[in-house]
Amino acid sequence: MDNPLKAMPVVPDVETLDLRPTERGLELREKLVAFMHECVFPAEAEYHKYRAAKGPTDSSVPPVVEALKDEAKERGLWNLFLPSESGIGQLDYASLAEISGWSNDLAPEAMNCQAPDTGNMELLHMFATEEQSAQWLTPLLAGEIRSGFSMTEPAVASSDATNIETTITREGDEYVINGRKWFTSGAADPRCKILIIMGKTDVTAERHKQQSMILVPMDTPGVRLVRDVPVMGHYDQHGHCEIAYENVRVPASNLLGEEGSGFALAQARLGPGRIHHCMRALGAAERAMQLLITRAQDRVAFGQPLIEQGMVQADIAEARIAINQARLLCQYAAKTIDVHGNKAAASLISAAKVAVPRAALKVIDRAIQIHGGAGVTDDTPLASMYGWQRAMRIFDGPDEVHLRTIARREARAVAATRG
Repeated sequence: MDNPLKAMPVVPDVETLDLRPTERGLELREKLVAFMHECVFPAEAEYHKYRAAKGPTDSSVPPVVEALKDEAKERGLWNLFLPSESGIGQLDYASLAEISGWSNDLAPEAMNCQAPDTGNMELLHMFATEEQSAQWLTPLLAGEIRSGFSMTEPAVASSDATNIETTITREGDEYVINGRKWFTSGAADPRCKILIIMGKTDVTAERHKQQSMILVPMDTPGVRLVRDVPVMGHYDQHGHCEIAYENVRVPASNLLGEEGSGFALAQARLGPGRIHHCMRALGAAERAMQLLITRAQDRVAFGQPLIEQGMVQADIAEARIAINQARLLCQYAAKTIDVHGNKAAASLISAAKVAVPRAALKVIDRAIQIHGGAGVTDDTPLASMYGWQRAMRIFDGPDEVHLRTIARREARAVAATRG
């Protein structure tokens, strides 16, 4: 007879359960909170005023962004996402990413911690040659240029990366790239100088070894920016672009890693990055929570402040529970990465990637409801926050893929206990 207790999860070691920040992490947190209050929040109005004046499809950089970058460098709040640069692990950075999520348009970029640059820099840090690093990683770390990551395609279900149809064909000392991508975030930014493209180098190889990644400068002949794709009616300043690659030729030395390593590189890139996205989402949820409570305290309906009404109190309580649960899951995943590595944390990362956007959406939705008509306008940040968090249930792997990952792990655990 099967013994169901054998399939119970292994009790985590004490080190993994210790979610206390380091002294360095606490020091950076204090600096970042001060930076947010003294510099970032006051700059939001100027940023949005510039973008409104330029129009929604304009991708020029508001001057206040570069000013904030200079200030962040001066305060030592630079490249915090990369342990080799910051001296902190994923757990410490998780709490800093959450704080930056309170102002997602400004704070991450101000600290050079904005996707897709962070994931691209991680890839270059792990897999680039010395020549590739000198040409692209160094200026990215300095915040002098920006980059794009070109994997998703409009013609196939890209949640399964093995479906990718873009070809990367070796011809002598060059690779020739043909295909069409979209949601290449950052490609509309005038500072975007380099693209990392995923495509197939060998369609006859094993399913997960057909793909490779290659570096393509943005100004390479044959790279054609088709359009910037709006997300829920909103144009991101950096763009989510559709790009056509038409007989694009680059030197063979531009290959990142080895031929056939693209799928493995993609997994390495997406691990910590998913946690960073999740923690920024929690920062947005916390801001929505604050807006919800402030609105409920200030508005009177049916003879009493909204905050006194039982339904509103229940909304606030449910929001706090959801945020705290999601945060602990993220912190546990981040600490598991620090102690045991990305692979050991894979199921936890998937769980966080599903749980956090759901929690954030519920909190933001409650805040929108409390604001009434104002909640769905751009007079508050809630509408754009909701759109971004809803998109998060799709990018970096849709919920269904992560649920599949979790279910398969659980099924393997039970199977291992059965004769």
